[in-house]
Amino acid sequence: MAEIGNDILKAQDFLERNHLVAIPTETVYGLAANALNSIAVAKIFEAKERPTFDPLIVHTYNLKKVYDFVTEIHPSLLKLAETFWPGPLTLLLPKKEVIPNLVTSGLERVGVRIPNHPLTLNLLSQLSFPLAAPSANPFGYISPTSAEHVQKQLGEKIPYILDGGNCKVGLESTIVGEENGEIIIYRLGGLSIDDIESVVGKVSIQLNQSSNPKSPGQLKSHYAPKKPVYIGNLTQLQIKFSNFKLGAIIFGEQNFTNQNLIVKNLSSSKNYQEAAVNLFSFLRELDETDVDIIIAELLPETGLGLAINDRLRRAAVI
Repeated sequence: MAEIGNDILKAQDFLERNHLVAIPTETVYGLAANALNSIAVAKIFEAKERPTFDPLIVHTYNLKKVYDFVTEIHPSLLKLAETFWPGPLTLLLPKKEVIPNLVTSGLERVGVRIPNHPLTLNLLSQLSFPLAAPSANPFGYISPTSAEHVQKQLGEKIPYILDGGNCKVGLESTIVGEENGEIIIYRLGGLSIDDIESVVGKVSIQLNQSSNPKSPGQLKSHYAPKKPVYIGNLTQLQIKFSNFKLGAIIFGEQNFTNQNLIVKNLSSSKNYQEAAVNLFSFLRELDETDVDIIIAELLPETGLGLAINDRLRRAAVI
């Protein structure tokens, strides 16, 4: 199994020798490798069993460093970077040749972000290269929000997990780019649409769910537990699956008479940030119980509720 610790020098040594290291961020834990080395990057795809047509996000520690591997930053995207970095924002930018095509799945743009976690920022500042780091989980499964989650899923495939505690955001970063002067959100995440529009004005949303994504995290089947997840009216779902042991993901206080039900409340006070932090952990906890099916009801489509619902839909059977 992987060693778990907070030794930045040890993590640096593994990465400089082109090994994989799991790193903490404010969003989820990432599976990191030297973004400029195709051999190291290939190990990410191998460990995650991730298809190579699904691009990766590159992480660095300050805005000046981003110019080392992108050709330009559109003025509106630069405003977003200056406002929200470090933070749960990924910008899709035209790449320089130094970024291997494997990182971008052959696309001309690379996803870049500066994570808001002191341990990882310190690590990145000690390295001579940026880190490619998708979520540290087998492809398609629930993203990890603690070092223990990574250990359970990938501990036999990597040498070291840098333990930075539980993730404070709990949802992947919001991915934003520009096409023909228009600002576009490609993936909903830990930064809300309202926050983005407060800086750059009205944006468009392109949540591609095909097998030919423009950015990371756009595939339809993603973030899913092994147990089937069904979304809808919870009362109706309980009736439909009355012969099964159920786990329920809820938001706000609700009363249940079904004794054969394990309930996980994302936030009893209907706090969206609390719900985002809890989502992946609760899906994982229910997946590890003896329930047959997980049922969930969508949150109101506002603020972070949009991103939480996006993850629920991608995790669901229907």
